[in-house]
Amino acid sequence: MKSPPIRVSVDFLEDASVNLLILLALGWSLRNRVRVGVALALILLVPGIATLWTTYQSLMAPVPPQPFLLAVTGTGALAVNLSCAFLLTAFRHENGSLTRAAFLSARNDALANIAIIVAGIVTAYAWHSAWPDLIVGLEIAGMNMDAAREVWQAARKEHAAAA
Repeated sequence: MKSPPIRVSVDFLEDASVNLLILLALGWSLRNRVRVGVALALILLVPGIATLWTTYQSLMAPVPPQPFLLAVTGTGALAVNLSCAFLLTAFRHENGSLTRAAFLSARNDALANIAIIVAGIVTAYAWHSAWPDLIVGLEIAGMNMDAAREVWQAARKEHAAAA
């Protein structure tokens, strides 16, 4: 099954996009930061959509993923994403869409990595099936869509404040 590498690639692309946009927008006017906040909400949807697509493909041809690949991929990504999430916890209660997007992206990545590791262990030792990975994929999609909603709402509040 090719979904874990595809998910990781899309996730890294999303991370790079979110962080680059935030870095560029920090010094911009409130109106432009609101626009970036809206763009960030849309960018946060990309991994969720990609995960739904790979989950759909896996449902059509349910082949168990390689448990070792799942666990190793999840562990490596977890180390990076936990570091980012811990750095961003100081800003998690900020109301701005930029800080909200950065925190939610790092937090969701860390949670997804933990779920991927668990799916790899479950697939290897308890349930050699495609279902653990499929269940995790659906949960990751849901988390990303919820994060996009939160960032969208934060951007709308900023827009109202700027008007």
